[in-house]
Amino acid sequence: MTPMTFDAVKEAKPGPKWKGRWNRSWPAYEAWFIANGGDKGPTTVQCRDALKRYMPELVSLYDRLVLISGGSDRAARFLSTWCPPCYLGGCSLAAVADKDEVRLVRNYDLSPELNEGLLLHSSWTGRPVMGMVEFLWGLSDGINDAGLSVALAYGGRSETAEGFGITTILRYVLETCDTVAQAIAAFGRVPSHMAYNLVLADASGRTASLELSPGGGVKIMPNAIATNHQSGPKPAERPSFTRSFERLEYLDGLRATPAELNKAFLRAPLIQDRYSHGFGTLFTAEYDPNRRTLGLTIKGERWDQSLHGFEEGQRTVNYADNGPTLPGEIQETVPDWSAAAMIDWQRLASDYAKGAGRPVVEYLPSSTEVKDVA
Repeated sequence: MTPMTFDAVKEAKPGPKWKGRWNRSWPAYEAWFIANGGDKGPTTVQCRDALKRYMPELVSLYDRLVLISGGSDRAARFLSTWCPPCYLGGCSLAAVADKDEVRLVRNYDLSPELNEGLLLHSSWTGRPVMGMVEFLWGLSDGINDAGLSVALAYGGRSETAEGFGITTILRYVLETCDTVAQAIAAFGRVPSHMAYNLVLADASGRTASLELSPGGGVKIMPNAIATNHQSGPKPAERPSFTRSFERLEYLDGLRATPAELNKAFLRAPLIQDRYSHGFGTLFTAEYDPNRRTLGLTIKGERWDQSLHGFEEGQRTVNYADNGPTLPGEIQETVPDWSAAAMIDWQRLASDYAKGAGRPVVEYLPSSTEVKDVA
């Protein structure tokens, strides 16, 4: 399996470093966007108008990114993430607080070929934000200078409705909110195009778990935990493959202090190692809202970063399956659920080997029109 490279990059405003990432990643993203009907989606004007309506604080940043990207119509529509093509993935999330400490921890479960591997420290709207990048400017998880932390997990259903890609909404929340309460209000205002689960924590010790519905709608859950299904009547897709119910049951019974939470995520059933099937834990992220820090555990190796003492660097890792072959009844579902199983790896191997963002893919003719994300 191709090695995966994680990059820690600091750039206060979008500039040469972001442009370099765009140049490496856009050809693959563009191919995915075209293959999955992106050109038939909303116009550039409609996309920008949607940003102005729902996330006006990001419009000037969006305009700058479009300009740096070259200003094409397709790039502008892609970067807006307004009504994007469908994408799926898996993850486990939890937040725990006591009178002294608070932690938010997530496992990011996906194929190694489908993650950008970019930890970005930025001050794009004037406030420091640090997190793992998706879709070149969105975030799958992160923390800001107020200590607000948030992470996402796929909600288990591939249906879509009018809304934004969730990673852009996470970026918006971390750029504009200080507390869990403010973040909940923001998630209620800005519609997501798919079902997603979120866990949040802030420096006051407030934690929360939310279920987002396609097209808008927020349900606050009783415990600050989440995996890859939701509580409503609509069933999750392929839960036996993702082991979503098993992982949630484990989290629900977990009695860990904030300091102990990260260790729990490094053990079964939360840790996943089915990389060749498109479902392995690429990293475990531990956010400390009080100290504004992030600890990444990548294949057993810890990489610590601080919002106020960030250091650029790079880590390269090889992922390989460690566990037994999946049972037959589960293995048969993999081609239906995991787009990773249908990707033309040979065409993409050169780009991935260079750490080129490994974001997206062209699919073989037999695949569904789905892109994987956490």
